[in-house]
Amino acid sequence: MDSWLQILVLVACIMPAVVVEGSVRNYTFNVIMKNTTRLCSSKPIMTVNGRFPGPTLYAREDDTVLVRVANRVKYNVTIHWHGIRQLRTGWADGPAYITQCPIQPGQSYVYNFTITGQRGTLLWHAHILWLRATLHGAIVILPKHGVPYPFPKPHKEVVVVLGEWWKSDTEAVINEAIKSGLGPNVSDAHTINGHPGPISNCPSQGGFTLPVESGKSYMLRIINAALNEELFFKIAGHQLTVVEVDATYIKPFKTDTIMIAPGQTTNALVSANQNSGKYLVAVSPFMDSPIAVDNMTATATLHYSGTLAATSTTLTKTPPQNATAVANNFINSLRSLNSKRYPAKVPLTVDHSLLFTVGLGINPCPSCKAGNGSRVVASMNNVTFVMPTTALLQAHFFNISGVFTSDFPGNPPTVFNYTGTPPSNLRTTTGTKVYRLQYNSTVQLVLQDTGILTLENHPIHLHGFNFFAVGKGLGNYNPKTDQKNFNLLDPVERNTIGVPSGGWVAIRFRADNPGVWFMHCHLEIHTTWGLKMAFLVDNGKGPNESLLPPPSDLPKC
Repeated sequence: MDSWLQILVLVACIMPAVVVEGSVRNYTFNVIMKNTTRLCSSKPIMTVNGRFPGPTLYAREDDTVLVRVANRVKYNVTIHWHGIRQLRTGWADGPAYITQCPIQPGQSYVYNFTITGQRGTLLWHAHILWLRATLHGAIVILPKHGVPYPFPKPHKEVVVVLGEWWKSDTEAVINEAIKSGLGPNVSDAHTINGHPGPISNCPSQGGFTLPVESGKSYMLRIINAALNEELFFKIAGHQLTVVEVDATYIKPFKTDTIMIAPGQTTNALVSANQNSGKYLVAVSPFMDSPIAVDNMTATATLHYSGTLAATSTTLTKTPPQNATAVANNFINSLRSLNSKRYPAKVPLTVDHSLLFTVGLGINPCPSCKAGNGSRVVASMNNVTFVMPTTALLQAHFFNISGVFTSDFPGNPPTVFNYTGTPPSNLRTTTGTKVYRLQYNSTVQLVLQDTGILTLENHPIHLHGFNFFAVGKGLGNYNPKTDQKNFNLLDPVERNTIGVPSGGWVAIRFRADNPGVWFMHCHLEIHTTWGLKMAFLVDNGKGPNESLLPPPSDLPKC
């Protein structure tokens, strides 16, 4: 009997550990400074574990994730798990002063959440000040064990994080802009996995290399972690088959150019089906308004195995900066997979029909000398959001009065020709206002661009939910005619959506997640200027439809 026991113990020792569904994944994120050189100049940057971009967080659908974030820098820090639903766990969502007080220097906090009904690529990033410029990384959620992708399995998967790089300290950049009342300096370069690629005035600057083998296919998990810029992504000589956006499967389609806004993710298959060689990967800005952007193209190399280093690289032409048609061609191709396994559960009835204008304004600022006594602000429904000093979720849960009001307007307080001649009064109102929703109610929200200072594309991110993009158009939204053209069958499901320059987009979602959920422009400068608000979703019936109590280590303000 003893010998049988020994054999069983031996077998147990050599067998690989079986990971059961709903495993617990533990991560430690140490936020530390690291001296980093790009563009032939060095500066200390904030990193997680000394890495830029930060480490990729891997998990499976149904896993519980515990991330201990230890703050070892001089700034207050929070981390947002962008696109994670956070069902009933708003305390782990991460936006500073919305769901938590920040983690103060020398302190730590454990973000604890379960990934329910999600699989795909998302991102994590700091959600306070402009720290996400370098504090960001990928989230890769694998399907449950034994569940295949709804497309051919690639030979390899590669995370591709797009970003921006300033030679200056980014906190100094935004502080100077706030002081002046004007816009910030644009970045000095775009990056692909932290590298701009070789540029003329810094030829020694290396770039990211993607090694491939002839005949194999690869899935690129592309993430736009840039602060302020929508980006085009291309690979010379290769088509991309797009299979997923914002961690939701879509009907696959082929394209040579991807358009991706800050906060968005795109999974694309690329086949190494060209002649062996080196092919340029190019990332360039998309901006179809008269607004300054960083016009530097970031480059990387798709490198076939066996290709000599001295081989010349096959180049590609980037789209013009204002290539609206190229961007629209990509956006209009996106459709939910809507299969039996992955249905598009679009709300067909609407409890709350909302219209929010988004845009800029000008408010008085006596100290803003560069702005001649005025400052640029941003708003939704003409409300410039004022950040509280107590987190909204705590104020809601503990019934703390005086932190926020529940009177965010469901429609524009003043009706005007939103995309035409602006009104004479460019001022906004200010306040810390939320819009209240009953648990499980359905929402249709039309986001309408305005031309008060300039028409502009705004990528709007909603925390705590995915939504369906049921319609979009140019000019002013017309409820009588535009709603007839809504796609309620297979609209794309996302967490971040571009409001087109001089147009509108309509989204629908079900308020099935109790808590306080931030919604804001993912162009960081617009968030700073006040283009943000929050939805307060009441508890439903019983504990399974109610917000969990806060963890004991929740940071204090």
